[in-house]
Amino acid sequence: MRHKGTSASIVEAAETLFAEQGFTETTVRQITSRADVNLAAINYHFGSKKGLIQAVAEKFLTPLCAELGSMMEQRQVADSSPSLEELLEMLMRALLLVHRENVNALAVFMRLLELAYMKNQEELRDFLISRYNDKLQPFIQLIRKDAAPMEDDEFFWRLHFLLGSITFTLSNYHTLHAIEKREFHSGAEVENILHRMIPVLSAGLQARADKTYFCRL
Repeated sequence: MRHKGTSASIVEAAETLFAEQGFTETTVRQITSRADVNLAAINYHFGSKKGLIQAVAEKFLTPLCAELGSMMEQRQVADSSPSLEELLEMLMRALLLVHRENVNALAVFMRLLELAYMKNQEELRDFLISRYNDKLQPFIQLIRKDAAPMEDDEFFWRLHFLLGSITFTLSNYHTLHAIEKREFHSGAEVENILHRMIPVLSAGLQARADKTYFCRL
């Protein structure tokens, strides 16, 4: 890996191990051993393991946001705004495009989301928000525009239900694939799974927010 440069070698080794084992389970020693560099290299190039995680996150989230932005620009040339299902289709296509460029992309992205929701990960959440919130807001606002009318707090939860569904499905894709193959003697590819999620996620966002339900509990 040395011909790629030390920092690039570290990122490549880290993303492979993160995809296989997860962020918490992967040690600095494993990363430097895979990259064939000394232990001090991570601190020198990234400041810490946290800095390395951020660098890996950027490697996937930056092209993902760029793909989404490009798709929205192309779609908004038309007179009407994209529908909710069209927006979700854009998201799935962006995930697939990034995945095709790097086989670790979806696994790392899902593990990254899981890590960001963990306790004591405020620094990572702050990094993701500061770096990508502005880039994703136009997309999120278009989703809200075509979703059912609801209060801000309700939309917050619906959006995280969407992320949770995608995270669970892709994080457990291989297990779900094996179960499907055993039960139905067939196994869907990632592209088909993502496409199947669109009507389910769309229905959840378009369902009427009925706060009187909570009053009846």
